[in-house]
Amino acid sequence: MANQEVPTGPTAQDITVDLLVVGSGTGMAAALAGKTQGLSTLIIEKSEYVGGSTAKSGGAFWVPPNPILKREGAGTDKESVQAYIDFLSKEDSSQARRRAFVEHGHEAVSLLEHMTPLKFFWAKGYSDYHPEKPGGSALGRTCESHPFDVARLGEERSRLQPSGIEAPVPMPVTGADYRWLNLMMRVPTKGYSRLFMRLGQGLGGKVVGREYAAGGRALAAGLFAGVIENDIPVWTRTSLVELVVENGRASRAIVEQDGRKVTVTIGKGVVLAAGGFDHDMAMRRQMQSPILQDDIGLGVTTNTGDAIKAAQACGADIDLMEEAWWFPAFDGLKGQDPLPLLAERSLPGSLMVNSQGERFINEATDYMTFGQKVLQLAREGKPVGDMWLVFDQKYRNSYMMAAGIFPGAPIPAAWYEQGSAARGSTPEELAAGMGVPPSKLRSTLKRFNQLARMGEDHDFGRGNSAYDRYYGDPTVSPNPNLRPLGAGLYATRVVLSDLGTCGGLVVDEHAQVLDTSGNPIKGMYAIGNNAANVFGRTYPGAGATIGQGLVFGFIAAKHAAKN
Repeated sequence: MANQEVPTGPTAQDITVDLLVVGSGTGMAAALAGKTQGLSTLIIEKSEYVGGSTAKSGGAFWVPPNPILKREGAGTDKESVQAYIDFLSKEDSSQARRRAFVEHGHEAVSLLEHMTPLKFFWAKGYSDYHPEKPGGSALGRTCESHPFDVARLGEERSRLQPSGIEAPVPMPVTGADYRWLNLMMRVPTKGYSRLFMRLGQGLGGKVVGREYAAGGRALAAGLFAGVIENDIPVWTRTSLVELVVENGRASRAIVEQDGRKVTVTIGKGVVLAAGGFDHDMAMRRQMQSPILQDDIGLGVTTNTGDAIKAAQACGADIDLMEEAWWFPAFDGLKGQDPLPLLAERSLPGSLMVNSQGERFINEATDYMTFGQKVLQLAREGKPVGDMWLVFDQKYRNSYMMAAGIFPGAPIPAAWYEQGSAARGSTPEELAAGMGVPPSKLRSTLKRFNQLARMGEDHDFGRGNSAYDRYYGDPTVSPNPNLRPLGAGLYATRVVLSDLGTCGGLVVDEHAQVLDTSGNPIKGMYAIGNNAANVFGRTYPGAGATIGQGLVFGFIAAKHAAKN
């Protein structure tokens, strides 16, 4: 399906609309909110595909409280959520914005349930990323979409962002499924029941003309279906060239489609939802770190900061530009995207080491904190250098790895050939393949195995948090994240990737963009990764990046309608 010819969609033309939305990820939620407010609405999208980085993501959203959590008995409340994000964010973001996020989350999610065909569920047990902090939840507050039939999009189906990884068989795997599929050799009752359920849904759907997707693709497809059903046009292959502000208000946008420029006159507002500056590496090295590798972010390649730059040209302020939703990933095959490293670094029988063969972190920590630690060490003059996930044969026989390498399956030969993997029967042999000091790796393994036998990581605290344990192995006791390594050693190279940048335009509690003097630019709004992270330098729970896009898209549309 990914090779299917992409339809051109509507042709751009000079037009006047109440609400212009730039970006078709969570921007689609803003457009739907605009529709409910009676606004004529238009979405423009730089790519030829609809869905943005949302479609390539895990698709979860963290928006507590909301009607899904209430129906399923999650027991969350505004007070605990507010206490949690206030504690995490501290002075790194506006308290008024954080309050607006909590206050309007229920309405934003309710709107999606009414304006799209999506059906959601609570991912019970998927812990918040900092559950031990005030207001945190070990049961979690993350929600997901049930698998969605993208065939409902009809002729617009081929304009949906393709899947990043093509499965060998149709099998819509949610984030909640992934946990148990990864453990199917250890907890076969749950693992294999999930496997057969999703195989049956995928294959059975094909027989009757349905094409089920899960994760971010399901969420994006459902939002797109809602946009189509509500007659909201989406101009693809259309980039933002310039924003025009007159008398302190955003009045026009110059956009370009297939080399032809047209003017969109804005009646009420423009919502910038075009993602971060993930793939502008000159900007990233200047703003974030010179150690970042070449363009290996996991967001869509059209995220080059166009909307942020256009707003800055109008006097907009920026903040938190050094931050991203950092994510460690397998180096994988050269010329291909890195493969996200999630459960693999939490599972017992593994550890991570730097270029000196030494541990440097709690491997199971949340991925944003992981990246921040790596960059902090570099700033302190203690660069991590090459990172490696080290594990044994029992680990390889027990767990899935790298998005599709099943338990017991060999690591691809190409990984060894290009130096992204190594193996050895002794620590010294493994170290030679990795290019790390043999004595250091031997002593690191010895120390780690001592801690693992005790079941307590005195060096880095792995397994102390409920979040660590979520992706651990519940059959391993006393610590589901720790087991001594035994015979047959392997290592795979790890790189620092990200889900997108999360610094951007400074906005207020209405999602209005503020200028460098702190005054709102009327009619200009920014959400998602176009805006500086509402949670400051932290990631409160799975789906927080999508969550803030959904909520502030609702807030922006509602405010624009009244001003």
